[in-house]
Amino acid sequence: MNTLLTSPRRLVLALVAAGALGATGAGLITAHEARAQLAMPVAAAVAPATPAAAVALPDFSSITARYGPAVVNISVSGMRKTGGDDGDNSPAARQRGSQGMDPNDPFNEFFRRFGIPMPERGGQGQRGMPMRGEGSGFIIDANGIVLTNAHVVKGASDVTVKLTDRREFRAKVLGADPKTDIAVLKIDAKNLPTVKLGNSRDLKVGDWVLAIGSPFGFENTVTAGVVSAKGRSLPEDSYVPFIQTDAAVNPGNSGGPLFNAAGEVVGINSQIYSRSGGFQGLSFAIPIEVATRVEQQIVATGHVEHARLGVAVQEVNQTFADSFKLPRPEGALVASVDASGPAAKAGLKVGDVILKVNGQPIVASGDLPAYIGQRDPGDKVQMEVWRQGHAETLAATLGNANDKAAKLASNDQAVGKGQLGLTLRPLQPDEAKAAGVPKGQGLLIEDVRGPAAMAGVQGGDVLLAVNGTPVKDVEQVRAAMAHAGKSVALLIERDGDKIFVPVRLG
Repeated sequence: MNTLLTSPRRLVLALVAAGALGATGAGLITAHEARAQLAMPVAAAVAPATPAAAVALPDFSSITARYGPAVVNISVSGMRKTGGDDGDNSPAARQRGSQGMDPNDPFNEFFRRFGIPMPERGGQGQRGMPMRGEGSGFIIDANGIVLTNAHVVKGASDVTVKLTDRREFRAKVLGADPKTDIAVLKIDAKNLPTVKLGNSRDLKVGDWVLAIGSPFGFENTVTAGVVSAKGRSLPEDSYVPFIQTDAAVNPGNSGGPLFNAAGEVVGINSQIYSRSGGFQGLSFAIPIEVATRVEQQIVATGHVEHARLGVAVQEVNQTFADSFKLPRPEGALVASVDASGPAAKAGLKVGDVILKVNGQPIVASGDLPAYIGQRDPGDKVQMEVWRQGHAETLAATLGNANDKAAKLASNDQAVGKGQLGLTLRPLQPDEAKAAGVPKGQGLLIEDVRGPAAMAGVQGGDVLLAVNGTPVKDVEQVRAAMAHAGKSVALLIERDGDKIFVPVRLG
């Protein structure tokens, strides 16, 4: 009996909670009324649910139908150098990779970007080998201007553009900019279909995007996804704040357009992160604003200029933030300054942390070269800099990159706990000269153990500064350590390069 009474009661409570039953008097109902309503058909007892607001999906088919004809297939041919295995173990030889491709080979960049397996080497000595490649591009001017990636056409002696109507044109490379990986082509044709250019700054993480290209030679393949992140910095591409998406991009998509939900081109598909050579969910596109800026310079002058600040920077992790007493692990840590560059003239010093440029926050170190690289030589910038525990403002007039990219040093090695663990001595004059260190500065690290060893410091390194304070004798190191907190930042010189190493003490 109890079971029979309990079950309807539970159902009544559930229906009331769902708003299906009315109330009498002071908001209560009788058992008789409850039984009566329970006896009613479910459709009558339960009020219809309010429909959820419909979310409109992009009309990918219309975008493809309208702008697909402006997406082209690009095929390139040329010669690459190849040679036999002569036992060369030089640094240049080691950079050639498992297949031994010359790093200066015109097609090396093409294969590197998308992880395409390269032919095995054979024979002795260097010789030319015919090579072919494919990529994508899109028409931005009805009179035959085509945008693509610089690595697609790098070193190619013959470039052919194929339209969706199967017409083919021999293309002229008007210019290419390796720093941004943008190239501009010209074909002899009129009244061509064109894409509509948009604004990547309006993109939001989670927005739908559409990619059209020729993966593995399958022309006008359409894939879709969402924006995964914005402003990504990638190694060796410090001038570009990439758009990360999960739209399927594979070898051959390179140079093709990335559309937003309105059918506007917001980026150029350029790279993927892959351990297999194929798509693994991480695709990167160059913002269209970067591409159009390059295109305008190439069409007008035939070449591209980028601004230069003249610093080498590295990431600020939590250990560095603790060492420099930064409120957050953000900014670009200055590891070295070109003595004759704009940064030095502005008063920037090693150990400074650049937090903002012209009011633009510098969160990751890659934000700095990406921002500076899109300015023009001669532009003036205001920098907010963190120095010795407080913020300062510096002004700089940017120089010309002249093929000198801002250098991104990195150090992500683990650190340990305990004392610093360094054995130090002053540099001999010949050692200072060999290391490029001014006389009377720096200390040679003879032995390393404990936290410093765990952080990656090595015997033979030269210690230049502790937490941004230059050191030239052991007493100065001890004095700097006396004021250190739970971590310190050591500026070391190794093989001609300067880099900060974070060491956590406890």
